[in-house]
Amino acid sequence: MKETLALDFLYRTVPGRALLKIVAQPWVSRLAGVFLSSGASRRLIPWYRKKYGIVMDDIEIPPGGFASFNDFFTRKRKRNGWDLSDGGLNSPCDGWLTVADITKDTVFRIKHTDYALGVLLQDRALAEHFCGGVALIFRLTPQDYHRYCYMADGRIVSSVCIPGQLHCVRPVALEEMPVFLCNSREYQVLLTERFGRMVQMEVGALLVGRIENESGPLRRGSARAGEEKGHFAFGGSTIVCLFEKDTIALEGGWEEKRNTQTESRVRLGMRLGTQKEPPDR
Repeated sequence: MKETLALDFLYRTVPGRALLKIVAQPWVSRLAGVFLSSGASRRLIPWYRKKYGIVMDDIEIPPGGFASFNDFFTRKRKRNGWDLSDGGLNSPCDGWLTVADITKDTVFRIKHTDYALGVLLQDRALAEHFCGGVALIFRLTPQDYHRYCYMADGRIVSSVCIPGQLHCVRPVALEEMPVFLCNSREYQVLLTERFGRMVQMEVGALLVGRIENESGPLRRGSARAGEEKGHFAFGGSTIVCLFEKDTIALEGGWEEKRNTQTESRVRLGMRLGTQKEPPDR
């Protein structure tokens, strides 16, 4: 309730929006990051665990415990039981998933706001490759595991880093401005072995000043399904994965949820689908 009131103040009042212009600057996020990476921030961990009901049974706890709040927030999970042998399409993270078609106008709806894909990518030619395809949109909440993996095997053909102001991704913020167009984001274009060309994008949110991808944001080379791609620092965040037309077949009820704006829980490694078989000739 208190969080909702604070967001209402920031986004729906004149003094709140004036304050937001300061709060949303990257230097504020960096300053918060300095504190959250300090030893003093360890005191926040018990409160945070209790508030969000975070279970630690499958978490790798370092000797001596977590050195800071961010050390805890970017905790690693034991990877038992994740079977990638069948080459399926698996969730890259924990979070809440929505599935949407990419229309011929390259516009789709993310959290109650319409976005032109070419603007989101800052590359209209690239956006045209995904006309008729599908977008998988994963919203990570504060209680989620904030490490994420590649969805598919493939070659990384390009990497893009787009700086921007950081705004929270809660619905109250989305009602007031196209938040994703202001947020920092990084994405890679992959030429995959089973699903054709795809994009995997990370979007930063308020107090997520760092999208920390392995080997930096401009990595090139190859990727493997289930390989850790990176992690977010503190805050809620979003991952957007784009697939070309007729490349994936969704399973487990996800096809029925397509374009319904239904948001459903997923966990890292959960099977979502497989390669779409070509039609019989």
